[in-house]
Amino acid sequence: MHMDDRQHSRLQRLRQRDPHPRGVYDRPAGVVRACPRGSGKCRTGQSTRTLRAHVLISSSIDSDSPGAVQRGLIVFGLGLLFLLTPRSAFAQGGPPYYTNDPGTPGPFNWEINLGYMPFFDSGQSVSHTPDVDINFGIGDRIQLTYENAWLRVQNPSTAAQFGRTQFGLGQSNPGVKWRFHDGGEDGLSVSVFPQFFLNNPNDAVRRGITPASQSFLLPFEFTKKLGPVDVDYEIGYQAVHKGPDGWITGLVVGHDFTPKLEGDIEFYNQGTFHSSENQPSGNQPTIDFGARYKIHSPIIFLVMAGRSLESTRSNQTYFLGYFGIQILLPPKSYK
Repeated sequence: MHMDDRQHSRLQRLRQRDPHPRGVYDRPAGVVRACPRGSGKCRTGQSTRTLRAHVLISSSIDSDSPGAVQRGLIVFGLGLLFLLTPRSAFAQGGPPYYTNDPGTPGPFNWEINLGYMPFFDSGQSVSHTPDVDINFGIGDRIQLTYENAWLRVQNPSTAAQFGRTQFGLGQSNPGVKWRFHDGGEDGLSVSVFPQFFLNNPNDAVRRGITPASQSFLLPFEFTKKLGPVDVDYEIGYQAVHKGPDGWITGLVVGHDFTPKLEGDIEFYNQGTFHSSENQPSGNQPTIDFGARYKIHSPIIFLVMAGRSLESTRSNQTYFLGYFGIQILLPPKSYK
């Protein structure tokens, strides 16, 4: 769930003047929230998974920078490496992270994520207050998703006309995930997760709260287990109306510390295929650390915090985060 608004590095959206493939203030697109490990039926009807705490590293790449290109190739290479490694199993992407995994809630089950998502940079800030991500399972392999957020935007450039602080509805993010290859707990699973990022019939674009561009994201998700760690990989193409097309790629590596706590590292990159003087790519690498903790069925605590990996410069994101809960319904399906 989520990408334009959300996924544009969620950070980069802070930069309203940068034409990102997603939205400036919307959350990243590969961020669909799949049911957590140990929640019960996630990827298959028989699959029971344990919850673990994640450490996440997300990176958006500047397409014009040689170093950025190298980082993108490294993430892509790591993704291929884990896909070709013989040992396999399931991993967990989704909230509070940007990279999605092939997991789905299961037949007629709900997964609801409610979170506060701040993105701060040197010139402005954007906060999702809250971000709402709703997922519904149809059969064992299909998930319907809808995500949106009430945004709080502080932007000095709009202060004279609209005031320094603006509030409004973000872009709607509907999507459908289909896990077309299911390897079970000990095999490779693959899904496709097409999503739209659409502006709503309000004045959010005019007031600079959401970008004028709308987009369609087509990502693929892969999951495997490599020894003591779980790995998720996602790669996708984003077609943008009124803006340059872009790409996303993310890699999550995690470990179950206890049956209730999981920890992960996520590498996340996002960029545009073409940029110019008037339309810079506007991407920046970030690093995030997070955790999931199963409080009590069906409630899971979600937390993540991080910052840009780039050296200090204008509009650098110095803090991003996610603080919220995940609700799995009906509770009996996840015991």
